[in-house]
Amino acid sequence: MKEKGDRAARPMALSRARILNAALRRADKGGVESLSMRRLAESLGVRAMSLYNHVANKDEILDGIVDLVVGEIELPDTHADWREAMRRRAASAHEVLLRHRWSTMALVSRVNAGPAMLRYVDATLGCLREAGFSYEIADHAWNAMDSHIYGYTLQELHFPFRPPQYSKAARSFLGLIPVQNYPYFSELARLVIEKRHSGVHDLAFGLELILDGLEKHLRVDAAGGAQRTD
Repeated sequence: MKEKGDRAARPMALSRARILNAALRRADKGGVESLSMRRLAESLGVRAMSLYNHVANKDEILDGIVDLVVGEIELPDTHADWREAMRRRAASAHEVLLRHRWSTMALVSRVNAGPAMLRYVDATLGCLREAGFSYEIADHAWNAMDSHIYGYTLQELHFPFRPPQYSKAARSFLGLIPVQNYPYFSELARLVIEKRHSGVHDLAFGLELILDGLEKHLRVDAAGGAQRTD
C-alpha cells in the first residue's frame, strides 16, 4: 500500500499550460535565446519528445508565452473615459513589458493571434469605438499608441546610460557636437550637463500628444456628423 508521501512525490502531469509557464520563466531569466525543446524538457524533468504531445514546435511555444505576457496587461474598459482608459492601458503595457524584458521584440516581430491578444485588441477597439471613433481611426489609433509604447520601452531597456549618468555622458560627447556646427543640439547638451534639464523622457508625454491628436479627430468627426444631420 502506498503512503501519502509517495502520492505527494508523484510528478505533475505534463500539459500545455505547464510547458508554457516553464518556458515563460526560462525566457524571463535568460531571454528567448535560452529556449530550446531540450532545455525546456530538462527543466520539466521529461524527455524532449514528450513535449510534442502538447506543442508543435518552438514557434508555438513562443506564440504561447507572448500571449501569456499580453494576458497580464490591463484591458481597457469599453465604457470608461477613453483617454483615461488609454493612459491606463499604456502604463500597464509598459510595466508588463519591462517585467518580461524579451517580450517587446517578440511582440513587434511575430504574428500574435492568441486569445489574450485578441481580447486585448478587441477591448481597445471597443473602447475607441464606443467613444465615437470610426473603425478606421480606431485602427490607426491603437497602432500609433502601441508604436509609441513599444519604442519607448525598447529605448528604456537598451539605452546605454541610466538617468543619473546623463550629465556626465553629455559632457563626454560635447566635443562631437561643436556649437558652430550644431548650435541647438550643443545647447541642449549643455543644459543636461549643467542639470538645468534632466534629459529624462516620459512615456506619458508622447502618449498625450497622440491622445490630443485623436481628440481633434473626434471633434471633427462629431462636427461633420452634426452638419450632415442638419
